[in-house]
Amino acid sequence: MSKRYANLALAYAVIAMIFGVFYREFTKFCDFSGQTNLSFMHTHYFVLGMFFFLILMLTEKAFHFSGQHINRVLITYQIGLNITGLGFLMRGLTQVWETHLSRGLDASISGIAGIGHIFMGVSMILILLKIRKCAS
Repeated sequence: MSKRYANLALAYAVIAMIFGVFYREFTKFCDFSGQTNLSFMHTHYFVLGMFFFLILMLTEKAFHFSGQHINRVLITYQIGLNITGLGFLMRGLTQVWETHLSRGLDASISGIAGIGHIFMGVSMILILLKIRKCAS
């Protein structure tokens, strides 16, 4: 299982780097110099993707907490992370393109990111509870 966590950490590191380059090049291409949520995608994928799975890898070595239940929770976590990333991407693209959003569309984009955060938050709590149980 530790190798799986290492592979996921590597995958999210690559995704984080891709989004970092995309942010830099896309804003330069569009001649945009303001603030945009695209800049947050790089750090979110590094911290919530790469670092999260590296920490899980080390924790697995110490406590051997993984099992069938954890696999489902980790899938939910990854779905939440990528839904959140989609929300950042949509918000950032509209900011760079300076698109005027209706209140409903603006709320929808925020809602998408919020749903992703909820999935990640619940998954993190479930993982921490499992680790606490195995550490006792």
